[in-house]
Amino acid sequence: MKTVIMAGGKGTRIAEMNSLVPKPMIPIDGRPILEYQIDALKKQGCQEFILIIGHLGHVIQAYFGDGSRLGVDIQYIVEESPLGTAGALYYLKGKILDDFLLINGDIIFDVDIPRFLECHKRLKTTATILTHPNSHPYDSGIIIADKNGKATGWLHKEDRRLWYKNRVNAGMHLLSPDIFRYFPNLRKRDLDRDILEPLISAQELGIYDSPEYIRDMGTPNRYRSVAGDIRSHQIEARNLGNRQKAIFLDRDGTLNRYVGFLTDIDDLELTEGAAEAVRKINASGYLAIVVTNQPVIARGEVSPKELEEIHNKMETLLGREGAYIDALYYCPHHPDRGFAGERLEYKVECNCRKPRPGMLLQAAKDYNIDLTESWMVGDGESDMKAGQAAGCRTMLLDGQTTLLQAVDRILARDNC
Repeated sequence: MKTVIMAGGKGTRIAEMNSLVPKPMIPIDGRPILEYQIDALKKQGCQEFILIIGHLGHVIQAYFGDGSRLGVDIQYIVEESPLGTAGALYYLKGKILDDFLLINGDIIFDVDIPRFLECHKRLKTTATILTHPNSHPYDSGIIIADKNGKATGWLHKEDRRLWYKNRVNAGMHLLSPDIFRYFPNLRKRDLDRDILEPLISAQELGIYDSPEYIRDMGTPNRYRSVAGDIRSHQIEARNLGNRQKAIFLDRDGTLNRYVGFLTDIDDLELTEGAAEAVRKINASGYLAIVVTNQPVIARGEVSPKELEEIHNKMETLLGREGAYIDALYYCPHHPDRGFAGERLEYKVECNCRKPRPGMLLQAAKDYNIDLTESWMVGDGESDMKAGQAAGCRTMLLDGQTTLLQAVDRILARDNC
């Protein structure tokens, strides 16, 4: 499978780090960003690269040559004048006849590419983009998807709704050669607005959602953060080909203030220190995964759509403070009957309702999690029993211990 890297950007926001080289050539510990990208993909069998270069492109060519020094094959497309983030793909018409990987030249990542490709093949879409949660969703493009993995909406910064799920376009794309029909001529094009977003109405834009490590280097602060993660070997550890560990979090009384059955979105408020606690999980190498019983669905007090908006508010509030959850699972069931307006289809005995461990077991399957290296944190006995049944270690918030204190204790044990 060929990999196309958009390496022609000027990087005006990060120019203070090094204005003498193009953005993909800014070094971390003596190696340019672009070399980290090629290295990560080469380890997974990617051998053929096409670099689209423009601003100071000769610097890239002089460093990489034909790629033989790195054990790969590199070809170049040179933009004589700027063609936006997609216009130069026109030059690949008739030259790429199979699915190919397209990535931005300013991201550091380690992603399980075969897993990504399997998702793309299963969805059978013209394009599949990788989405993930990040610490700055307020200035990123938010992607809305349905339960089948098809994109249904794209929220740019200027048309952001009040509450949204923290899932942003990560800058990695798998494209079918059918994409080239959207390039009838050579002109400047924006990849997101002109090519990918129009695919939504035809259900031709797929989503591969992943908690794996992908971060852009667009600002000096992000550059410094990524440099630290490279040195601590966090990046490769987050590849889903490797076993993961998670801190599972209850919702009510743990992440948000307990108000009984939460049915009004206005009643959702984060507990004190919750965002800081989740931020620490994000930085630790653990996945932050919410597992919550929501019998309000079965009881007919909240619709699935209303619950989704409540969770969107929670993610938005966390995102405003630089925190994010990697995944959320909820149980909509409740076995007891007799509530006005109840939904009978949810009145069943299930394996997902805590104290049963179904949500944790499903998360372990989805994200290759080692449950024996993971924790369940919550404020109820059912949380503890679910964690124990799944094989996790547990920590109870007993009224004296806050979520932030619990996370600090867990991370302190790891550092001992």
